[in-house]
Amino acid sequence: MKRGIQAVLFDLDGTLIDSAPDLAGAANALRAQHGLAALPYEQLRPMVGAGARGMVGLAFGVSPGDSPFEALRDAFLAQYESALLVQTHVFADMLPVLEALLAKGCPWGIVTNKNSRFAQPVVAGLPDLEASGVLICGDTTAHAKPHPEPLLEAARRLAVAPSACVYVGDDLRDIEAGRAAGMRTVAAGWGYLGQGERIEDWGADFIASSPQQLLKWLEQA
Repeated sequence: MKRGIQAVLFDLDGTLIDSAPDLAGAANALRAQHGLAALPYEQLRPMVGAGARGMVGLAFGVSPGDSPFEALRDAFLAQYESALLVQTHVFADMLPVLEALLAKGCPWGIVTNKNSRFAQPVVAGLPDLEASGVLICGDTTAHAKPHPEPLLEAARRLAVAPSACVYVGDDLRDIEAGRAAGMRTVAAGWGYLGQGERIEDWGADFIASSPQQLLKWLEQA
């Protein structure tokens, strides 16, 4: 394991798991209820990292503050909650990473902005994630990413100093939170990435284009 790293923390959606098919499915199911045609999956996938705000915004062209937004957001979340694990799965290439951490006795955990209402059943329903040492959700602490508190809470629960942790995520907020927490950061180039700044501009310590590249980086002396 790279010198000084005692724990690895991961974002959930787009980093550890591919939940985009189920989230896109929820958006299109809600569009169907409103008599609208389905949007292409390729159009919806990049917005998964922006959560319900991004999905509803793309699917219905509304933003927080618009009068229909809250009702559409709540309907979207209810639709998603009814079908959390239809196609969602751990990225196959992430399995060797988790296995390597387990073999080296390096604890790992999950820090997500996903509300516990959704994150807990998703993680519990994916056996490949059962070795996770901690799960911090968007409502576990008083703040969500990019605030550092969720990451600091994860480090506390693992009894590892933040400076000895690395955080891996596929969104600018992940890198901002990791840096603010004093952790090393890795940008997950295989993730959803959104439609904001270029990943090269996020300021991560390392950009991994694939889980295999992440594993090589972690194993460097």
